Amino acid sequence: MGKITVTPCGDIEGLYVVEPAVYGDARGFFMETYNYRDFAEAGMDVTFVQDNQSGSSYGVLRGLHFQKQYPQDKLVRVVVGEVFDVAVDLREGSKTFGQWYGVTLSAENKKQFFIPKGFAHGFLVLSDQAEFAYKCSDFYHPDDEGGIAYNDPDIGVAWPIPEGMQLRLSDKDKRWGSFRAYREEKHL
Repeated sequence: MGKITVTPCGDIEGLYVVEPAVYGDARGFFMETYNYRDFAEAGMDVTFVQDNQSGSSYGVLRGLHFQKQYPQDKLVRVVVGEVFDVAVDLREGSKTFGQWYGVTLSAENKKQFFIPKGFAHGFLVLSDQAEFAYKCSDFYHPDDEGGIAYNDPDIGVAWPIPEGMQLRLSDKDKRWGSFRAYREEKHL
């Protein structure tokens, strides 16, 4: 190993911040953003089948999303700009069920966030523009999408919303239900 540094996220098992080794000189930099052997050795033995990239502007908040029947492991990073990225543990029987973890990801810090299956995910754009890239372990199934309101008081994500920021959410993200409704639907 040695090409990545993996830091567990508090008490939430399986959730990691990944920092690749960055090699720079006067020309710029080089880094390996993913290497199956290094990730498997660090405990993230996942085969990714789809890469996605999105672009968003300041104040866009996407989430909190998850796939119901086709859950996905995700490896996320920012290639332009800066976001505050959040994962919420929805794994039944987990000792950290309902807890969240957030990390700032940016083109500058080059951190990545590994989010295993069973988590809701979302992010808030903190820079003028951001490009967000992520690898997924299963294909996207549009009819399988679920979500929880980004501002659910029972989860209590402490989004770093600067004074004067006007949040920009999709119509779908404005309609997600509460964590309580999610638990009732799942009989938890």
